Amino acid sequence: MSIGVHSGHAVRDVFADLVGQDDAVATLRRAARAADQVARGEDVPVGAMTHAWLFTGPPGSGRSVAARAFAAALQCAQDGCGECPACHTTLAGTHADVRFVVPDGLTISVAEMRSLVLRAAGTPTQGRWQVLLVEDADRLTEAAGNALLKAVEEPPPRTVFLLCTPSTHPDDISVTIRSRCRTVTLRQPPAEAVARVLTERDGIQPDVAGWAASAAQGHVGRARRLARDPQARTTREAVLAVPRKLTGVGACFDAAQALIEAAEAEAVAVTGDLAEREREELKTALGAGGTGRGAANAARGTAGQLKELERRQKSRATRAQRDALDRALVDLAGFYRDVLMLRLGAPVPLVHEDAAETSRAAARKWTPEETLRRIDAVLACREAIEVNVKPRIAVESMMLALWHS
Repeated sequence: MSIGVHSGHAVRDVFADLVGQDDAVATLRRAARAADQVARGEDVPVGAMTHAWLFTGPPGSGRSVAARAFAAALQCAQDGCGECPACHTTLAGTHADVRFVVPDGLTISVAEMRSLVLRAAGTPTQGRWQVLLVEDADRLTEAAGNALLKAVEEPPPRTVFLLCTPSTHPDDISVTIRSRCRTVTLRQPPAEAVARVLTERDGIQPDVAGWAASAAQGHVGRARRLARDPQARTTREAVLAVPRKLTGVGACFDAAQALIEAAEAEAVAVTGDLAEREREELKTALGAGGTGRGAANAARGTAGQLKELERRQKSRATRAQRDALDRALVDLAGFYRDVLMLRLGAPVPLVHEDAAETSRAAARKWTPEETLRRIDAVLACREAIEVNVKPRIAVESMMLALWHS
């Protein structure tokens, strides 16, 4: 797990990176103003500010962006100006009173959560708030969730908990934790808004930004990756080629193999350099290459720490691979959605406009029922992987179902 490792940059306002979330931003601004009054010792109406918040929304909606911006607004004397040291350090992940919990692996353990809750219970060093921000709170183990619940039920007077989950469903967050939080629901931003951000903020050419925003189905981070990363575009092209390659049982297994390998390659591109850098930094910190009695004593404790680092890196790599595979499955579901829309003559934009010719050919061949069965097969694969079915088995089963449908 990494804590406080976000990279930030100066912005005019801390909420500027939230795309298409006007209602949520208005709610958070009001709460930040109330929090500022509390920090100054003033009275505020009941419910104007609360100690626990739950940010929900589909992938790419900006759950963690909203939570991080709100954390900065809580620490800022001007409700999130984006220019002061409090805003800068919070957005950069270095503020002394803000702790980011970003799971590297598949779960957040009870030991990690207990330690973080204990630290967050202290008095703010700068006189405003202690903030514990948990990204992917749906990855809390049951015991970790119980440790967090106890803190949320009996919160210290100046501690705020910010939790991010895909939804309020019990599979994502326990009912008891949810009932003690104020929920901020984010929506999938429209492709036009995402394209505008890529153009104005990232300097991406308008035609590329428009294509990436549409292909990413409103996911800002995914759109940025498609616009900038050749590996991401290569993976997507391989995914969109899958439907026309499913000509028999052998072809299904070949397609599954290709999809798994593409996800693995994308994951290595994301995590490979970081893993090697972490290993070298740990060796240096432990005195690798030193001489003398002290260095010899330090070396004896190196093996255990390197083993623990390797365990965390393996867990992170598994998570990265599954995330990459899930993005590929979303792209594949988008293709079949396009086929269905074309078959029904629905007046809606295509997700994969650059694959329109293939989609039209499929729409002429498949009935709506056959296309829906294919969409169901992709969604079933996503669900299977989410409950820890081996990705290769889940993908092979999906490919066979797509072929038979």
